[in-house]
Amino acid sequence: MGLTRQYLRYGPAALFGLVASARGNAAFVALRGERGRCVAVPACEHVFVWDTRKGEKVLILKGLKQEVSCLCPSPDGLHLAVGYEDGSIRVFSLLSGEANITFNGHKAAVTALQYDHLGGRLVSGSKDTDVIMWDVINESGLYRLRGHKDAVTQVLFLKEKNLLVTSGKDTLVKWWDLDTQHCFKTLVGHRTEVWGMALISKEKRLITGSADSELRVWDITYIQEVKDSDEPESKKSKGSSPGAEENTEEDETLEMDERPEERLVKCSKVGSIMREGRDRIVTLTTDRTGQILACHGTDAVLEVFSVLSEEEVQKKLEKKMKKAKKKAKQNSEEEPERSVELSLQEEIQRVTNIRASSKIKSFDLILSPKGELKIVLLLQNNVIELYNLDLSAQVPQAVRASKITIGGHRSDVRTLAFSSDNIAILSAAAESVKIWNRLTLQCIRTMDCEYALCSLFVPGDRQVIIGTKTGKLQLYDLASGSLMETLNAHDGAVWSIALSPDQRGFVTGGADKCVKFWEFELVKDESSVQKRLSMKHVRILQLDEDVLCVRYSPNQKLLAVSLLDCTVKIFYIDTLKFFLSLYGHKLPVLCMDISYDGTLIATGSADRNVKIWGLDFGDCHRSLFAHDDSVMYLQFVAKSHLFFTAGKDSKIKQWDADKFEHIQTLEGHHQEVWCLALSPNGDYVVSASHDKSLRLWERMREPLVLEEEREMQREAEYEESVAKEEQPVVAGETQGETGLAGKKTIETIKAAERIMEAIELYRDEMAKLTEHKAICKAVGKEVPFPVNPILHAYGNITPSAYVLEVFKKVRSSELEESLLVLPFSYVPDLLRLFNEYIHLGLEVELLCRALLFLLKIHFGQITSNHMLVTVIENLKKTTISRVSEARDVLGFNMAGLQYLKREIEAKDEVTFFADATDRFEEKKKKRKKKEKTILAVL
Repeated sequence: MGLTRQYLRYGPAALFGLVASARGNAAFVALRGERGRCVAVPACEHVFVWDTRKGEKVLILKGLKQEVSCLCPSPDGLHLAVGYEDGSIRVFSLLSGEANITFNGHKAAVTALQYDHLGGRLVSGSKDTDVIMWDVINESGLYRLRGHKDAVTQVLFLKEKNLLVTSGKDTLVKWWDLDTQHCFKTLVGHRTEVWGMALISKEKRLITGSADSELRVWDITYIQEVKDSDEPESKKSKGSSPGAEENTEEDETLEMDERPEERLVKCSKVGSIMREGRDRIVTLTTDRTGQILACHGTDAVLEVFSVLSEEEVQKKLEKKMKKAKKKAKQNSEEEPERSVELSLQEEIQRVTNIRASSKIKSFDLILSPKGELKIVLLLQNNVIELYNLDLSAQVPQAVRASKITIGGHRSDVRTLAFSSDNIAILSAAAESVKIWNRLTLQCIRTMDCEYALCSLFVPGDRQVIIGTKTGKLQLYDLASGSLMETLNAHDGAVWSIALSPDQRGFVTGGADKCVKFWEFELVKDESSVQKRLSMKHVRILQLDEDVLCVRYSPNQKLLAVSLLDCTVKIFYIDTLKFFLSLYGHKLPVLCMDISYDGTLIATGSADRNVKIWGLDFGDCHRSLFAHDDSVMYLQFVAKSHLFFTAGKDSKIKQWDADKFEHIQTLEGHHQEVWCLALSPNGDYVVSASHDKSLRLWERMREPLVLEEEREMQREAEYEESVAKEEQPVVAGETQGETGLAGKKTIETIKAAERIMEAIELYRDEMAKLTEHKAICKAVGKEVPFPVNPILHAYGNITPSAYVLEVFKKVRSSELEESLLVLPFSYVPDLLRLFNEYIHLGLEVELLCRALLFLLKIHFGQITSNHMLVTVIENLKKTTISRVSEARDVLGFNMAGLQYLKREIEAKDEVTFFADATDRFEEKKKKRKKKEKTILAVL
């Protein structure tokens, strides 16, 4: 019995038709040292890097399963931090495209990421309201900051001070002191969610954007600086224009100068800049220099502002002062006593508004040294646009430099079809029909159409027919990419189209309660001598309800029609007489298909069930609960009783219609799957989803055993439940503002299990060794010691060395969480081994980190255990000596590197001056030569 040969697995082959997902943000990245040319955008679970000049995909950073929610390039331009919907963060190298580091700490989607100015630390904010600080170099979590009551929307480092500013949907802006890891100040002046923040004017000003059209501007004063200078803080102007309104109620809540937490930073509201958009802020950011500020709402307009530098502000003030003096002289008044100040609108000037072709989802901007501003816009309709803005012009106007569109549709794909040779794929949406090559995944034809709902390839694969929402049938020629004919087929939407098995015609079903039969015919074209293909209406079947789906039986004797009254009616094709009615679904049947031998019909409904019926008597063989939402599409695999279903629950499932069993689930799409198509040979499945992606699935040679599949499913469910469990509590630690950065995952549990197994192996080997020594003593000669196969595989290492090897393989980011789930019974052995390793000077840094963490979480049990007193005493001595040695080595190396740096700099300086002297000498020689020639002529 060919149990393993029963089914073959389908696996993901490709993702195409997607330019960028609208969920995350776009970011300029430096590839090959060139900035402002390549842009990274989220693409479902992957990240695509596009070359905006060529319009080509230059790099794909491959994700796992979860959708990308946030991107942040590192300051050195070599790495890209990517946040995902499940709360994980992966750091990719832009040189190799590989994910070097993975951080797991958040329970929900990552909403904000930010590197510090050196790129050594990464801070992340999430929908789970937590902010986590990560050490990128050590690849570990530092600490978790709790305080927000709703999703975190933005996180910002202050370069000069070790401070962090975070904003959230809880209307709060929080200031964190990273030295003491606590929130020392909260701005409560916003009435609605704070959606964005930006720092300008060398971090002396903070701009916040919320759900209204105001951009609030706050002055930041460092208290220490004020104390040092002993000068009273001069309040900036509040802007006299209507755009700089002040809210007295807000000010009352902000006057918190007397409070003790004001010792680090004082933050006072200066005024507001009014946006033109009336809706909420979606993205608010500045370029790297802080000279340009830009923001957009939920519409298609990007507003660009210019922030004056200190020198420019000074110049403007001087000009204003001169004018004021002149005015005073003219009016023969005395010198104006009050100082002239700039309004907020003069300091932050509107440059221009950029109107995109569709709603903006995110943007990034980069200012070139020449003063040209490059802005990349990620749009809702699967498009990336790049604009150039010349700031030196009298009236700056944005010019669209490039637009990346060819890789996908502007709206959701509602119908798919495969050509008879399995090579071409048709996809059609609300605005266009595209033909794709399955092998290269390149779009080879794009044709404008009306809102498409159904489609098919005409036999011969040279033409395609599209059924539209307006009731038209459109016939396209693929060779020329032109529309050949348009027919008004139905009075309502054409919901379904099916090719007749003899390939001479087709049938359509529409919202006008009609099923119409059509035949292909050749007609004379007026413009050319040759005949061209056309469609001829031959018959009509009038029904009582809207037709949702039509299908021919393979022998062309029966026609199945799905109606809005939740039934499926079967008719004889020759006489159009009624044969059977299949009723049982609670909601309308949206899709159906008949098997290749005409014995079975499977129907998928909006009631989430799939029913399998016999076509001979119309009896229901089985009803299967198929999806968690409406079943949108159903199709049998050629020459078999296996079929695929696609649902609004974003899943594609394969079923066996004979055994009524679920075979496998194809997971990949992140939103509703609208349609799918199977290739005529059954080797390929293509699906289209609301996430704008088209996915190709391929039948592999790998056999699929149902028992194994169920086991894998159970394991996946267990892993999911582990992640949702309560996190282990650290003894003595209260649920305060700070906490551990990591979280319990299946990886941390596996790492802990590996450490436990290694310690057990060490115990067994030590016991065997003691026993072996006793035997040798009793016998009086050496007896060969049996080698453990695991230790032999590692190159005959000692048991203690094996424990160290296992310990070293635990990911740095998972170390604390792994030790947290390790039972205390293993800790004494681990401490003794640590003493041995540190004494030998092995992995001192890693072991000290683990040792201090174990002492912290098991302090009570370790101090009350008399057996461990000597171990701790020994650890104290060895640790202090080895750590001081390591520190000395580091200090020596640092001093050496600084010396080398000074040497190189001095050498370069000498070379530079030597070059300058040589050039000066050459110029002198040339001048003397010239003078000589002039004298000779004279």
